[in-house]
Amino acid sequence: MSDLRLSPRPVKASVDDLVRDATSREVWKNADSLSGSILERVVIDEKPYVLKHLHVDDDWIQRAQGDLITRPVIMWRSGLFDALPGCLDHTIVDVATGLGRNGWGAAILMRDVSPWMVPVEAGTIPLDQHLRFLNHMAELHAHFWGFEDTIGLMPMGNRFFSLAPIMATYETARGTKDPVPNMVVAGWERMAGESPEAARIVLPLLTNPFPLCDALEQGPQTLVHNDWKAGNLGSHPDGCTVVLDWAFPGAASWSLDLAWYLAVNCDLMPHTKEEAIDAYRDALLSRGVDVGSWWDQQLECGLLGALVFLGWSKTGAELDWWADRVERAVGYLP
Repeated sequence: MSDLRLSPRPVKASVDDLVRDATSREVWKNADSLSGSILERVVIDEKPYVLKHLHVDDDWIQRAQGDLITRPVIMWRSGLFDALPGCLDHTIVDVATGLGRNGWGAAILMRDVSPWMVPVEAGTIPLDQHLRFLNHMAELHAHFWGFEDTIGLMPMGNRFFSLAPIMATYETARGTKDPVPNMVVAGWERMAGESPEAARIVLPLLTNPFPLCDALEQGPQTLVHNDWKAGNLGSHPDGCTVVLDWAFPGAASWSLDLAWYLAVNCDLMPHTKEEAIDAYRDALLSRGVDVGSWWDQQLECGLLGALVFLGWSKTGAELDWWADRVERAVGYLP
């Protein structure tokens, strides 16, 4: 994306500036929000919005990734949100920064798109919607093919510490009540017991992910979202895809988005992982992307990356599938 031209956007100086005309505000706990950030439902001009408060003091994911200034703010201020392809809706209408202790906090005002979000409780993402998500993921990646981060988004290495034992040890020592940090250490121990061969490769990467980073950086880079979980996804009636929670944007391999989608939505997908991979590949090919020389390495390393993120949550046949891909990926590591 050497020809990418961004138009910076202004930011507000306070929450009051964001919600000055609000007629209603109430704290809202979304069951799918696991980071610790505070949400509010807000009504402005009789229209519903969601106000998200972000500060490293409140959000364990920001702490784990060293994100002191909240990367969605960087995207907004730079104008990068405006450069997204038209098939994606980020829902953000305004941002305030410089809030809270040290001025590191931010608040993000979003249109409330609750009616259009994936009904996770339904048990399966409908096939047509699932294929549309993969198609629009490919559109994002093709649109930003060759993307270089010049604005300070998520560095590659920072990504792989967010669900590592060191994070969990620190967060539990702080007395966190957030559920994920309290499950991670035991989850990694269980994973090592069930799949020792995969653990032999994966566990060292939890403290030193840079061989994996180097392998992933050998292929084409693009802009990734890195949290295509069902709870962040939805579809407008016109087919436009809602993608919320741009907490981990950055220049990285396309395979991190695809692999995360397969890993975190494994219980909701309407067909096999192999079929989903083929659907994404076909979507890239349809946009003129030549996948010949780098596809296998980047796919397998991305899948290994997903296990470095989420291996602690995998058991049984699901873990077996990922462990098999580890064996394919290890030969690509330097």
